[in-house]
Amino acid sequence: MKPVLVAGEINADLVFTGCNELPAFGREVLVEGFRQGPGSSSMICAMGMAKLGDGVLFAGVAGQDSWGDYCVDALRGAGIDTHAVRRDATLRTGLTVALSAAHDRALVTYPGAITALRAEDISDDLLSQAGHLHVSSYYLQQGLQSGLGALLARARVCGVTTSLDPGFDPAQQWGSVLRELLPLLDVFLPNALEACAISGAATPQQALQAFANGVTRTVIKCGAEGAITLGDDGDVLAVPAIRVDAVDSTGAGDSFDAGFLHAWRRSLSLRESLRWGAACGGLSTRGVGGTATQADASDVRRLLAGTP
Repeated sequence: MKPVLVAGEINADLVFTGCNELPAFGREVLVEGFRQGPGSSSMICAMGMAKLGDGVLFAGVAGQDSWGDYCVDALRGAGIDTHAVRRDATLRTGLTVALSAAHDRALVTYPGAITALRAEDISDDLLSQAGHLHVSSYYLQQGLQSGLGALLARARVCGVTTSLDPGFDPAQQWGSVLRELLPLLDVFLPNALEACAISGAATPQQALQAFANGVTRTVIKCGAEGAITLGDDGDVLAVPAIRVDAVDSTGAGDSFDAGFLHAWRRSLSLRESLRWGAACGGLSTRGVGGTATQADASDVRRLLAGTP
């Protein structure tokens, strides 16, 4: 099986845990723990897939600085091919501060080089090395937005399947351009909030219907309520979340993406693919940071063997 090519943002995470309230200007709050780790939706998904045994190529831009060194070293340490990562001395590598509780988190991000990746940075030769193209954080990757449609079309010509996790829109404009890209996607992976905002639907179930186009497999991540998609019969197919002793939810949705795509690319059933996603998302919350406790394939099989 050809590797997955992740076209994504590169940044480090500084995760503060046990945050019971968010700080206000002029005030200070105390937290229970802290961890530095690899960050960004793209890096967390890429490292999750590598942990599951997938070959992974990463294309992105990092600054020529210590944070860039840290992130690229983390990718390489996970066994990910980084020859398509460009280092730019005029940019600073992005950085996210996450204030995390077990149920959710708040993020503050300095974009830095996150906005620098362009569609033309990803050549047809690079695409031809991959079997699947995954893009995360559409709204943060501003440099990629205008050329993404052409990139997805080139991927299709190269026989490469495609997926997109849109991420949150900090401007909360959402817009219609992303919806116009859906026919070029094989898999669309928003969470419930994103799905409703992008579609204009009141519920995730209604959003599934709004996104249905006969081409794109939309999977909506609903946090503690699990995940849903439309089954082959047109009815909503739902799987519950995997219950674990959660410590930190940072990157759980990105680890879900890794698990789902790993199973989907191997032609597992829709239900099993959702269960792999739920297992990977749940297991990733056992430790602090998005990558510290990501599952390998044997972890997932053991968990699912004891789960209805």
